[in-house]
Amino acid sequence: MALGLRDHYGRGVAIVGQDVIRRNVLREHDTMGGANITLLGRVARHALDAGFHVVLEGILHADRYGHMITSLVRDHRGVSGCYYLDVPLEATLDRHASKADAAYLEQVTDDHLVSWYRELDLLPGGLETVVPADSTLQDTVARILRETGLAPTSPPPPYKPSQGDSMSSLVLMCDPQVAAIPVRECGEPLVDVRDHGLRVDPRKHDPQSAFAHVREGVLARLESARSLLPAGIDLLFVEGFRPLALQQRYFTEYRDELAAAQPAWTAEQLHQAASRYVSPPKIAPHSAGAAVDVTLVDQDGHELDLGTRVNASPEESDGACFTHAPNLSESARHHRTLLLGAMERAGFTNYATEWWHFSAADRYDALMRREPYARYGPIELP
Repeated sequence: MALGLRDHYGRGVAIVGQDVIRRNVLREHDTMGGANITLLGRVARHALDAGFHVVLEGILHADRYGHMITSLVRDHRGVSGCYYLDVPLEATLDRHASKADAAYLEQVTDDHLVSWYRELDLLPGGLETVVPADSTLQDTVARILRETGLAPTSPPPPYKPSQGDSMSSLVLMCDPQVAAIPVRECGEPLVDVRDHGLRVDPRKHDPQSAFAHVREGVLARLESARSLLPAGIDLLFVEGFRPLALQQRYFTEYRDELAAAQPAWTAEQLHQAASRYVSPPKIAPHSAGAAVDVTLVDQDGHELDLGTRVNASPEESDGACFTHAPNLSESARHHRTLLLGAMERAGFTNYATEWWHFSAADRYDALMRREPYARYGPIELP
């Protein structure tokens, strides 16, 4: 079932298997208080923090694994679903006898299975949904995908820019597909990254220190991205949360600059062009606490060459602010590759017109990953 869920959903699903951790990694017997129980929980939490959906699977006896599982469900701010496959003992024995591994059948006998079997070994509190043995694999996978909100949606139609648009391969923030992604706000609070050991640049400092805040899950991804960088290179955090009023001001100011430079452009053209560089306020990842602007520094804190300054506009940089711009030095291209690789492996999506801008679990990220909904919507500092 775990493999079936991932096959149907695609990349982004981590399978945390009891047998893999207990038998392959630790070679441990299944006992009360076993080291595998804690390790299973930690692996699941780390994968969640890195932006994966997690399938924890195995024969997880309620008295041994119940506390770990209920703690995961309690702490997870997204949707959780617990399913118990109710296979009668007779069916279990029949399935076991059908295995082709003769050596395994000699080692694990029917008597072993009878001694291990527990009928309806459910977690307390009605946490689990019982799946009957006659439910087919296809039906069970479809049910779990549907009930957890992971059912794959139809791929979005391809982006069709206006005639002559030089960004024909990019999806802009103003694209209707982005605004069409629904938000199921998960309620994660904003946290101050300065309390967690990140290098923070003060250039965007504001009286409320809003710039230094991000959602908890975004912070976890940043910490993961740092760990993926080569020795001697570190992330420099420039800006995170941006209040809606400030986002509106940035967008309006840039749109007005474009209007002055291009008086013949229509309002729609101005809106689209402004969205290359500043997100429209209604869908802005920064205003959801979901986005970060970052760059790279050496071990002494000196910024590395990434081709342009952070927040360079397309006009100022002659388009070199685009993540995959062709007009870059070998050094800048190498550093961008390092940054992009670490951030994407940590679960971020880059906005390809700004090499420094990454977001997670917002509408833009959800669209790029073909998720059915975003988990972060507009938020304010407490």
